[in-house]
Amino acid sequence: MIPFSPPRIDKKIIDEVVDTLRSGWITTGPKTRLFEKKLAEYCGVSSVLCLSSATAGLHLVLKWFGIKEGDEVILPAYTFSATANVIIHTGARPVFVDINREDMTINIKEIEKAITSNTKVIMPVDFGGLPVDYNGLNALVNREDVKNLFHPSGENQKKLGRILVLSDSAHSLGAVYYGKKSGSLTDVSVFSFHAVKNLTTGEGGAIAFNLPSPFKNSYLYNFFSVYSLHGQDKDALARNSTGGWKYDVLTAGFKANMTDILASIGLVEIDRYESDTLVKFRHIFDKYNNGFRKYKWAELPVYNTPNRISSYHLFALRIKDISEAQRDLIILKIFEFGVSVNVHFRPVPSLTFYKDLGYEEQDYPVSMDSYRREITLPAFYDLSDRDIAIIIDAVTQSVNEVLGL
Repeated sequence: MIPFSPPRIDKKIIDEVVDTLRSGWITTGPKTRLFEKKLAEYCGVSSVLCLSSATAGLHLVLKWFGIKEGDEVILPAYTFSATANVIIHTGARPVFVDINREDMTINIKEIEKAITSNTKVIMPVDFGGLPVDYNGLNALVNREDVKNLFHPSGENQKKLGRILVLSDSAHSLGAVYYGKKSGSLTDVSVFSFHAVKNLTTGEGGAIAFNLPSPFKNSYLYNFFSVYSLHGQDKDALARNSTGGWKYDVLTAGFKANMTDILASIGLVEIDRYESDTLVKFRHIFDKYNNGFRKYKWAELPVYNTPNRISSYHLFALRIKDISEAQRDLIILKIFEFGVSVNVHFRPVPSLTFYKDLGYEEQDYPVSMDSYRREITLPAFYDLSDRDIAIIIDAVTQSVNEVLGL
């Protein structure tokens, strides 16, 4: 069986984790701080904070920005439920908008139509690792007529004076937009290091701070370090120093810190990410692209344009002119060939919890059409060219059988 997306676990990673275990320091400590520094350098920002998950990062930023009941947060219908769930947990209302048909990222024109005086945050999603149109989005929130609609509440909203752009960059570490790395493309970006991500720490995430003046991103790093660890003004490493046992609690914080065990995996991965990992994922995507482009039924994902380079996280193949039932049958047949595939994503408004809130899937026709025709193919570091050939053949035979070709 060819798996869908197992993590890369080799001797370098095992040795680094063992080194952490033997050090006696396994919670947040020196390796977490070093990983944060390397991430900041890689993304081209001054400050990155590592956390237990991307979900935690999104939630903390919304809470910091004062999002509450009565507020609205705009996001794409085509995303994982976590993007919407964190909005629910603040008491605010998720406002879903549709995606672009071609690249499956959030539609800027639909965002513009959805903005009201209650809109406080826009949460774009870099689907599959492809950056959204950040130039268009950043220009939109800075437009005078849009800024005039913004009614701030709380110090941070007043200081920014406009809608916050909080990027769900869970897929896009290493992606490039107009020569700049993901993490430095808008106000705040949040990455995921979950087990299936290109760069994994098992579980984990990070916030990249890139807010404009008068915000000081180094101050935000310090604040969120406290906010993500019960509101304590010292972490365990600081309290372990001579005479450092006494601490204070400055706010009712959360528990979302990364551990050095997880960070040790990330340290190995970040050092080889650009020169090795992304090169391999680009190779996989190109092989798929070359293998499927001759078929009229294949709608290939956009992963490179003149100004956007994906991180090659998801190869989201769409089959033209099929029903959801046909897609599901194709997937079953692919599994019979010993190939694991997946679907990304079932649009959030089609999920039971959100349907019960009154959202209707027919309001997002492009998202629903993409979902009904989408099949995500395996992509992981140890995938061989022979595996890729088997996958291409399995998909092709399965599609041809279902479509009677």
